[in-house]
Amino acid sequence: MDEKDTEKNEKEQRGEESEVLEFEFNEDGEEDLKKTLKKLRADLKECKKEKEEYLTGWQKERADFSNYKKQEDDRRSNFSESIRERILTRFLTVLDSFNMAFSNKETWDKVDENWRKGIEYIYAQLNNVFEEYGVKEIGKIGENFDPNIHQSIEMVATENKEENHKIAKVIQKGYVIGSDPREGGTGRVIRAARVNVFEYNEPGESPKGK
Repeated sequence: MDEKDTEKNEKEQRGEESEVLEFEFNEDGEEDLKKTLKKLRADLKECKKEKEEYLTGWQKERADFSNYKKQEDDRRSNFSESIRERILTRFLTVLDSFNMAFSNKETWDKVDENWRKGIEYIYAQLNNVFEEYGVKEIGKIGENFDPNIHQSIEMVATENKEENHKIAKVIQKGYVIGSDPREGGTGRVIRAARVNVFEYNEPGESPKGK
C-alpha cells in the first residue's frame, strides 16, 4: 500500500469516527436511539438559538446603518439648505439696490429707455432666481405688525383707531424662504421687514414717549 492509499484510509477512518460521534450508545455498545434523538434535538435547539442571535444581530446592524444613513442625509440636506440660504441672503442687498433705484419713479423714468429696460430685465432675472428657490417678500403697508416677520423702526402716531399696530411704511423689504409661517407654513424668515408702525392716540392726546 503506497503513501496515498494510506492517507486515504486514514481520512476515511477519521470520517467514520466523526459519524460515530454523532450517535449515542448504551452500555452494551448498541446505538441508543432515544439518547441520539435527544442529543440531536439539543443540537437543533442550540442551532436555532445561534440562528436567532445572528438574525437579531444582523437586523440591529441593518437598523443602525439605516439610521446612520438617514442622519447623514439629514446633515447633508441641512448643510446644503444653510449654504443656499446664506448665498440668497447675500444677494438681498443687490435687490435692495434695485428697489432703491426704482423707488423714485420720476427720476427713474428720465433714464435712457434702452439702459433702463436692460436694468429692469436683469432685475426680473434676479427675481426669477429667488422665486425658483421659494423666496418671497414680506412686509406690506396696511398689514398687522408681527414681531416674527417685522422689525419696528419707528412708531407713527395716528388718530384712526383701525390703523393701530398696522404697518405705516416699509423701510426695507423682508424675505421668507418657503411657505409663509403666518399661514401655517414651515418657511423661515431670512430677513425681517424693517417698518414704521402706526400707534393710535386719542384725538388731542400727545404721542406716547413724548
